[in-house]
Amino acid sequence: MLHPFTGKRIAVLMGGLSAEREVSLNTGAGVLAAFTTRGWDVVAIDWKAGTSLAQLVEDSGADAVWNALHGTWGEDGAVQGLCACLRMPCTGSGILASALAMDKVMSKRIFESKGVPTPRWRVLPHDGPASGSDALDALADWSMPCVIKPANEGSSVGVSIVEHRSELVAAVAAARKFHGPVIVEEYIAGTEVFVGILNGRVLGSVEVRPATKFYDYEAKYKRTDTKYLVPPELPADVITRCEGYALAAYEALGCSGHARPDIRLRPNGEAFVLEVNTLPGMTATSLLPKIAKHAGMDYGTLCEEILASASTL
Repeated sequence: MLHPFTGKRIAVLMGGLSAEREVSLNTGAGVLAAFTTRGWDVVAIDWKAGTSLAQLVEDSGADAVWNALHGTWGEDGAVQGLCACLRMPCTGSGILASALAMDKVMSKRIFESKGVPTPRWRVLPHDGPASGSDALDALADWSMPCVIKPANEGSSVGVSIVEHRSELVAAVAAARKFHGPVIVEEYIAGTEVFVGILNGRVLGSVEVRPATKFYDYEAKYKRTDTKYLVPPELPADVITRCEGYALAAYEALGCSGHARPDIRLRPNGEAFVLEVNTLPGMTATSLLPKIAKHAGMDYGTLCEEILASASTL
């Protein structure tokens, strides 16, 4: 079957202005190399501070955008809206789904409304003191351990696992270095499972065993001792439950194209959806390519399948 963008110029949009710029450049490099190897007419767009993204897209002469951005102003609906205004097909979920998934407060509200289990949570205001001095009073009734993180960042940026109350102030201060409110979440001790979804279909899942406390930015992109188990070493019914919750979360947010919901699993098999990543990493260590490979889809084919889902909406 002929690819819908055969003969078209594809712009791989990477870099961006978020805290995840470095990861985006790595994702973009991988995607660019895959399309180049397969003979596509492909061009790279490195969106840097001080440049006009609209101008960069128009000057590229592209017919579609493969969105390799991560984080704020790339994964949150902003770029999706710009591409829609330019009538430029763009990979990934649409404007609303992207914005909802990036906003952990809104996504949790939607999960709860749809019966998708998610850890207990609370919001601290974005305009609280940068020092985090309000944390002890605001969380006086909150049990430890807990997770504190910015509500509008990805890739575990600004995330802390707090085991003692003496760490609360510093954790909230760290999260407030980023824009938006701070979210406090019950810490779910157990297994980390990540589910790959493409065009409304579960490709599979991976169990991640980080050497660090949790699968943080360092474990994702810096370390070489993180273990990836595809498929997870879990009972079949538990994997089915995780993948079912992941797909339910994807659908609840109105996602499309590719995505990677994140799951935490207690030892008793109780599963919780943490969030849905609508533009998951595509680096050498990223999870979606590992899941796709186990499902029989190589990296280049995955990139092309994601491109096929590009839409102007």
